[in-house]
Amino acid sequence: MKIILAGPGAFGLKHLDGLKKIDGVEVVAIVGDDLSKARIVADEYGVPHATTDLDEALGMEGVEAAILCTPTHMHAAQAIQCMTAGKHVQVEIPLADTWADAQAVNDLQKQTGLVCMVGHTRRFNPSHQWLHQKIRAGEISLQQMDVQTYFFRRKNINAKGEPRSWTDHLLWHHAAHTVDLFQYQTGEKVVVANALQGPKHSELGIAMDMSIQLKTEQGKICTLSLSFNNDGPLGTTFRYICDNGTYIVSYDDLVTGKQEVIDVSQVDVSMNGIELQDRDFIAAIREGREPRSSVGNVLACYETLHDLECGLL
Repeated sequence: MKIILAGPGAFGLKHLDGLKKIDGVEVVAIVGDDLSKARIVADEYGVPHATTDLDEALGMEGVEAAILCTPTHMHAAQAIQCMTAGKHVQVEIPLADTWADAQAVNDLQKQTGLVCMVGHTRRFNPSHQWLHQKIRAGEISLQQMDVQTYFFRRKNINAKGEPRSWTDHLLWHHAAHTVDLFQYQTGEKVVVANALQGPKHSELGIAMDMSIQLKTEQGKICTLSLSFNNDGPLGTTFRYICDNGTYIVSYDDLVTGKQEVIDVSQVDVSMNGIELQDRDFIAAIREGREPRSSVGNVLACYETLHDLECGLL
């Protein structure tokens, strides 16, 4: 299967690393806004072509699919561009930064029947998968999810510490992980969504701190705290408070509320969430099925983000 990748930044490299481990997949082009950087990445990963033109890459002979790791504001338009060209597409989180754009992508997917998947990695992390299996089996029932997403980013840099041409966003990017995961794990629609935000950064123009509350139709609740001002420790911690136990997730480390370690190494074929995400994308195309984080499956997340944004205005 011939694939192109657009956006050879921090997350683009994570996808290239994951794709190397999947049989029968060839990345044939790297698309980037800086041709010299795109060529460096292409050479490093043995990709034969580099370009700044997404249409050029989509038009290459035999290309079936695209993975988009470009700036947030480009995601929806480029996903539409890929499907219009008849290609399957995986777009990194977030799908869009407006509800209207998210709906437009979903509408086109329905029209074309192509695989359109969004990079909601938490659905694939073995730690969250282990809990999902317990919930679906009826062994535990989530009552409350408490989440802390903390970074220290007072300058416009990416995950590799490099300057970035676009501005990140706590709501439309980082909150999207938890908003989707909460609905995925409960299997319920969010019916109450509240948010508060702190002062906006004088240069970046975004809120640096945010607090979100969610409630599902059956009364399960989520409290999410986000910050770009937090000077360590960094990352995201999830606390699942259930009717039968408490579980704490930090990336792929899973422990009980009593700090008992749970081994999740056998949950899936890899411990790498990005690799598992890419495996599902490739398998969905080959098998003609809907992927776990299809645009249709994650669309409710973006409606909730829209509701939260409206409450902040």
